[in-house]
Amino acid sequence: MKYLVTGGAGFIGSHLAAELLARGAQVTVLDDLSTGRRANLAALEGRPHFRFVTGSVLDRAFVASLVAEAEVVAHLAAAVGVKFILDHPFASIETNVFGTHAVLAECAARGRRVLLASSSEVYGKLGKAPLAEGDDSLLGPTTVGRWSYASTKALDEFMGLAYRRTAALPVVIARFFNVVGPRQTGRYGMVLPRFCRRALAGQDLLVYGDGRQTRTFLHVADCVAGVLRLLESDAALGEVVNVGADREISIGELAERVIRAAGSGSKVRLVPYEQAYGQDFEDLPRRVPDISKVRRLVGWAPARTLDDVIADVLGFCRANPED
Repeated sequence: MKYLVTGGAGFIGSHLAAELLARGAQVTVLDDLSTGRRANLAALEGRPHFRFVTGSVLDRAFVASLVAEAEVVAHLAAAVGVKFILDHPFASIETNVFGTHAVLAECAARGRRVLLASSSEVYGKLGKAPLAEGDDSLLGPTTVGRWSYASTKALDEFMGLAYRRTAALPVVIARFFNVVGPRQTGRYGMVLPRFCRRALAGQDLLVYGDGRQTRTFLHVADCVAGVLRLLESDAALGEVVNVGADREISIGELAERVIRAAGSGSKVRLVPYEQAYGQDFEDLPRRVPDISKVRRLVGWAPARTLDDVIADVLGFCRANPED
């Protein structure tokens, strides 16, 4: 089977590419290296069924040529991370909307099966938990930059579903909830690698807000397993599916757990949101997925615990101190 992975030099994409190769697939990775890194693919370079191409999903003709060669597409290319999105608002909108349209249009024209990576951000600041795929979205005002990302990912979903209805596009939409693990960088605002590196350095762990906000954390290997099941399932076509862990933890408690796991003398320090991100930010007190749909459709559930996740991220940080 021939796969195209857009954004394949990124955190999730590089793990997906490696797993596909391990299963005997032919894999082409497309990435513009704006947030992805060639180093993430170092172990795959030179393998006979792997190809890396530098380019943008905004280049419609180039996307068309790559989709034509593939049988299945995993569209993971997107702006990622709160900090990156706030710092590059227009580039984020452009990539997430126009890039996704290019990929979906070319897949629809050729009948290619495609997984569209979406985000729990589409739920906005809806206060309920757990969040199910049919729940409403509740977005903040356009004057708060965070919500531009949520809006673009929601528009991506609308486009995918529209192509499903009008062109019978074999698409499945995966809403990711806080995927973490080895090779994830903290430079774009990802909390766990940032905590792990500071704990190993004996520095204060900076917790934004009051630390009581809760999240779930899914190991990237579990995420990849879920993605592959969804790509292989006819029952998942045309569906929007949460992919995440279902056990929540406060960010303050996460920081303490990382300190203990690292054997560190670090302390937790609370930092106001406006100091970390400026005034153009709004956070959520709670975000937990309902994963009953993905269990029902493809029999997937996370296999790794939060302690497993923390141990793997700490191990990666120790082995890659300059990463």
